[in-house]
Amino acid sequence: MAKARNTVFFCSECGYESARWLGQCPACKAWNTFVEEPAAKKEAARAGGGAKLRPAARTKPAKLSEISIMENDRTSTGFAELDRVLGGGLVAGSLLLVGGDPGIGKSTLLLQVCRKLAAAGKKVLYISGEESLRQIKLRANRIGEITGELSFLCETSLDAVQETILAAKPDVAVIDSIQTMYSEEVASAPGSVSQVRESTNLLMQIAKGEGVTIFIVGHVTKEGVVAGPRVLEHMVDTVLYFEGDRLASYRILRGVKNRFGSTNEIGVFEMREQGLAEVENPSEFMLDGRPEGASGAVVACAMEGSRPILLEVQALVTQSNLGIPRRTAAGTDANRVNLLMAVLEKRCHYEMGRYDAYVNIAGGMKMSEPALDLAIVMALVSSLKDRPLDEKTIAFGEVGLSGEVRAVSQADQRVREAVKLGFTGCILPQICLEKLDTSAFAGKIRLTGVRNVREAIAAL
Repeated sequence: MAKARNTVFFCSECGYESARWLGQCPACKAWNTFVEEPAAKKEAARAGGGAKLRPAARTKPAKLSEISIMENDRTSTGFAELDRVLGGGLVAGSLLLVGGDPGIGKSTLLLQVCRKLAAAGKKVLYISGEESLRQIKLRANRIGEITGELSFLCETSLDAVQETILAAKPDVAVIDSIQTMYSEEVASAPGSVSQVRESTNLLMQIAKGEGVTIFIVGHVTKEGVVAGPRVLEHMVDTVLYFEGDRLASYRILRGVKNRFGSTNEIGVFEMREQGLAEVENPSEFMLDGRPEGASGAVVACAMEGSRPILLEVQALVTQSNLGIPRRTAAGTDANRVNLLMAVLEKRCHYEMGRYDAYVNIAGGMKMSEPALDLAIVMALVSSLKDRPLDEKTIAFGEVGLSGEVRAVSQADQRVREAVKLGFTGCILPQICLEKLDTSAFAGKIRLTGVRNVREAIAAL
């Protein structure tokens, strides 16, 4: 008889299982993603990874008319920025995944959230598999005094975690991190595809069956995605990414999946000695320290969901000594910059092929919205001619291949944000200007509508 295999192969992207190694995954079509791991026991597979959960309260199908939805079903986290990203607050029984680079502030943010929830009367359980209780206390002392029912546990065994949650019955639980958890029923190392999948499956059953809101901290790979199988992101209700440079003070919380709200919102935080603090006005924060009278600097307005953010677009155009000019973009799409330079060369007859070009979004922000096109074009020409634009003027609009300036959405909110920050001029698409209620901005800001890039460059 053929000898039974003790190992199987899993796709690290989607979790597809195969009896042999494959170069390309037949499910997600990814290459070289199969890893070999010990096969799970049949008894564990039948029992769902060893989970012994109590049955849910409702065991029969329900009609929509029988389901009640309350407006106060959401619980505020104490951070308005986090509530905005979540769609209004925490939903009971939801499973949330928080990912980010090491040292970016994931654990600090969640500890502050736990502190605010406990102070609001919620029962909170913080489970850490990476830090000792003494390390957690040192970090907790830095963020402030903790009051209320907030308990801590250092454990990596899923069985112990399950028993503790079922016995304590917390409103909110934090698992830091999912890669450190392991189930004794799965014969592989913690952090492997099998362990991460079984751990998330068990936590999902606890969240849905017991109505506990669970935060899961996930490590990220060098490509910036959550480590482990892609099925991990499919199983959870919300996926949040914490972005930003560890050496910079600001952090951006972005939702890439949210079953209870929009994924277009972002939250901006600033890392301080006492922990993370909310940035209520990101535009003012990003424009702090702007140079005066410098060429190649134009302020643009980008939209992140319902929030307008003013950014400084910087460009440096210099004579090239290379056969192929160098083009570099930081914070925006480099291909888009090449396209806009080709438009300038073809439609405005600037010999951009003789110059090196460097484009940067000041502050380290990453934006790819087409509304930045007009500001990038004006910054390139400003640097080429060494003529600065009025520092109290902003510009936004999409630029087409024929040089036309096309309309963008939510122009009214962009102009209002500029007025709030004291800007006196705005260059925008002519079609957007025709749809605006200009009487609301009379005497506050000068609106200049442009139909093509030539009219915009004339403002320089």
